[in-house]
Amino acid sequence: MASAEGERPAAQLLGDELRRHRESLGYTLAAAARAIRGSTSKLSRLERGESPAKERDVYDLAAFYKLPRRDIAVLDQLLAQAANAEWYERFADVTPHFLKRLIRMEGRAEEITIFENQVVPGLVQTPRYAEALVRMMEANAFSESEITRTVALRTRRQLILDQELPRITVLLDETVLARRRGDADVMRQQMEHLLLAAEKPKVNVRIVSKDAISPPTAVTYLRFPDGVPGDLVYLENIEGATYATKQRSLDNYRKVLSEVRNGAYGFKESIARIEKSAESWGKKAARER
Repeated sequence: MASAEGERPAAQLLGDELRRHRESLGYTLAAAARAIRGSTSKLSRLERGESPAKERDVYDLAAFYKLPRRDIAVLDQLLAQAANAEWYERFADVTPHFLKRLIRMEGRAEEITIFENQVVPGLVQTPRYAEALVRMMEANAFSESEITRTVALRTRRQLILDQELPRITVLLDETVLARRRGDADVMRQQMEHLLLAAEKPKVNVRIVSKDAISPPTAVTYLRFPDGVPGDLVYLENIEGATYATKQRSLDNYRKVLSEVRNGAYGFKESIARIEKSAESWGKKAARER
């Protein structure tokens, strides 16, 4: 009973938020209920916080209401409070097991170093860029609700950027700045977001010349505080991921990333190249309008 009472305020706030969106858009209970394949009484109970909120129903409603990302983020927070569980578990149906482990470990790390040569890393992606990747990479088309939830997962991961730890270094191959993911305006916005991320004291963004010697695949190295067992390296591919934990492998990847960092452009030059890319994509976006 104590647990149920503890969940009730969050459930009520979630219900209030869903009702507010429905009423502001002028939908009846019956119209909105069809979006979650339920009855008006089911939706009414959900809006009053009287029955447990199912993630699928909430995100189906968000898609039906065409809510912007900032409103979906509010629903995400309320769902987390109501569920009283690890937040990423609520995205289990759109989160591969190998990614769950990475997300769990990101929150425990003291320092994260990421080298990426294909896409902007997830921790500094915009929602629109993330959505473009989801639509491009998924062989079996996602529903709009699944796309919304997958993007929400990627956005939620970025909350660690507002925490003191982990410190984050992003080593980004300069070809990524010119590689289109979505339309030109998506790319312009992503470049501007990278510039904002680089302003954070804990985030170190460096651009790596396309002519530099660098790993052929993306590498993420997580270093943990003293007392936390072993560092690890995360190597993702299109169908899964591999974790390296043996000391010999860790030493090798640490050396490789150190060499990439040492060979990357300095801060001012890195920022200048991102700014140039943002300007270029902005001009292309203007022509595409």
